[in-house]
Amino acid sequence: MAKLRVGILGAAKIATTKVIPPMRDCHYAEPVALASRTLAKAEATARELGLPRAYGSYEELLADPEIDLVYNPLPNHEHVPWTIKAAEAGKHVLCEKPLGLDEADARRLQEVRDRTGKFIQEAFMVRTHPQWHKARAIVERGEIGKLLAITGHFSYHNVDPANVRNVREWGGGGLLDIGCYPITTSRFVSEREPLRVSAVIERDPVTGIDRRGSVILDFGDFTSAFTYGTQMAPRQTMSFIGETGRVEVEIPFNAPNDRPCRLFLDHGELRQDAREVIEISTCDQYGIMMDALAKAILDGHEQPVPLEDSFRNMRVIDAVFRAAETASWVDIAPG
Repeated sequence: MAKLRVGILGAAKIATTKVIPPMRDCHYAEPVALASRTLAKAEATARELGLPRAYGSYEELLADPEIDLVYNPLPNHEHVPWTIKAAEAGKHVLCEKPLGLDEADARRLQEVRDRTGKFIQEAFMVRTHPQWHKARAIVERGEIGKLLAITGHFSYHNVDPANVRNVREWGGGGLLDIGCYPITTSRFVSEREPLRVSAVIERDPVTGIDRRGSVILDFGDFTSAFTYGTQMAPRQTMSFIGETGRVEVEIPFNAPNDRPCRLFLDHGELRQDAREVIEISTCDQYGIMMDALAKAILDGHEQPVPLEDSFRNMRVIDAVFRAAETASWVDIAPG
């Protein structure tokens, strides 16, 4: 079976601990090389992960004719520049979220994709996880009645000013890091786009990053309301509430890969023992994400998360920032 040969830019923790290990079991992709800014670090990391090749610069990896697809987990401000370089070097690209620092930044990839003919996809692993497809199907089939509200929360605690997530100039901050997840899953499950947004955001007085935010997305006949925080107790929830029932994704974003995931479906009863527990077979969402993209490339089919969908998600993120800055509702342009 043909497999795409994958090269990784950098030794980011998400790459070394989350994405590369399950890639070894992919049907359509295999990791073969890693680049770092120093050859010693690249060789050490590649050796630890069992990768046959290591490069002391990103440019060397992009020049390798045996690399078909590049995974870009670099800091946020380097997503677009290095994705452009990879595509222009003839590589398909899976780029970590957020795709860009804002919609205009991300839109630079459209021309590059169209000119090079290469697949470019944002690495929103939740979008290919079976638990989210199941939640979407439950809502679509009307098992909770008409959808009326979505609620969510995503938070962790990190106050290290040197951490990349806390460097504002590099695209650090909570909305781009984790607040984007309730946005994309609300859009995915409902299959709708919000019309306007309202938000309150608090910034860290030292680093300037947005450390906490509460957001309302108005979809017209239902809303999505969520809170995110980077200096809060760790927690994550997503619930979809309808006229007659509710479906909750137990661990929505950091889905475990060592046991089944669960959805809770109730039909208006408050008793826990009355809810239906739906188990999703044990899987690794990062491996599924890579395999799904690689298969689409090999088959010439549409990729799981189209670039245009990522642009629309970035548009909502931009609107959230504007709503917080102006303390008013901000309309979201269609398209």
